[in-house]
Amino acid sequence: MSIELLKASHVTKRFGALAAVNDVSYTLREHEVAGIIGSNGAGKTTFFNLLTGLYTPDSGSIHYRGTDITRDTPQQRVAHGVMRTFQLTSTFDNLTVIDNLVLAFFRAHRKSSLLQLFLNTCKQHRNNDKIAEVLETFDLRDLRDREVRNLSLGEKRRLEIAMTMLAEPKVLLLDEPLAGLAESEIQAVLAILRRQVGQQTILIVEHKLSHVKEFLQRLTVMHEGRIIAEGGYEECMNHPEVRRSYWQIDVDAEAAAQAAP
Repeated sequence: MSIELLKASHVTKRFGALAAVNDVSYTLREHEVAGIIGSNGAGKTTFFNLLTGLYTPDSGSIHYRGTDITRDTPQQRVAHGVMRTFQLTSTFDNLTVIDNLVLAFFRAHRKSSLLQLFLNTCKQHRNNDKIAEVLETFDLRDLRDREVRNLSLGEKRRLEIAMTMLAEPKVLLLDEPLAGLAESEIQAVLAILRRQVGQQTILIVEHKLSHVKEFLQRLTVMHEGRIIAEGGYEECMNHPEVRRSYWQIDVDAEAAAQAAP
């Protein structure tokens, strides 16, 4: 069995009388690529925010490699290596792709101030081996000298993920990485994510399930703040509670129709 990296145990988060996440336990293992789906209001985004430290659970605990991080801030979780894209990917739209990558690299690995980075490091480190590798991996080489404000949404999404990967996160959490993208842009982002399978621990919350099902190793379905199914894609999609709650199929009526002579 691979190492347990991120583990939530019986976490609950309430907003007034509403239990947005209700007694949820979940484990993410090293090098696993997992996904969470659910209809609007299912609790998946709230749970995602609990894992990343934006919210603190009212009860239950969250551990990273056995260490209790339940009350750690998002910044403290980044230091552990638990990272969602926007935690380290605020882009500078008036700078080039390469300079954004240089800044992301040095923000993650050096303690220089941003002013020092602007003045001293961008030009010096544009040919850094790690940055050159990321340009290649994320198909950004032809865009390296383009200002970020001139990128398409899909190109910017690839840049954001690349900037996060430069920080060498142990766990990468992606909240709807395909939202708002055209089909060609979706395919470009998916090509990047496929390359990380087996190398990176990734958790994805995504509505466009048909696009990510091919490389998700485990799927979790939430409904009304609880996990109602977990396992392989087909297993989850055929689960009676998923068909009833997520697809809104009358399972009892369907079963009766199939049993009728």
